[in-house]
Amino acid sequence: MLIQQTLEELEDEGVELLMASNGEEAIDMIQEEQPNLVFLDVMMPKKNGFDVCHAVKNELKLNHIHIILLTAKGQEFDRQRGQEVGADLYMTKPFDPDALVAKARSVLGLEQ
Repeated sequence: MLIQQTLEELEDEGVELLMASNGEEAIDMIQEEQPNLVFLDVMMPKKNGFDVCHAVKNELKLNHIHIILLTAKGQEFDRQRGQEVGADLYMTKPFDPDALVAKARSVLGLEQ
């Protein structure tokens, strides 16, 4: 919810926000919609963020989709795992909402 509220300001710039309630739904939505940017929480029901990222990047071969993993797990092991599954960026909670919006703007080419 916090991520959604943080990113809602981008809707005024033509960005469409899509939300999935679990990892399996996220994979289906990503495959169907092919978004430019995906924020994945590592701790999701059904499939975690690592599994979703791996499926998108390695099984579906959707390497053009920029994936940012968000998690409370900041240990080096977790960062390495994020890299191994193909995440483009790994951000630990709590994160600065302004930094999240700035990163989204940068990836989407909306920098002001």
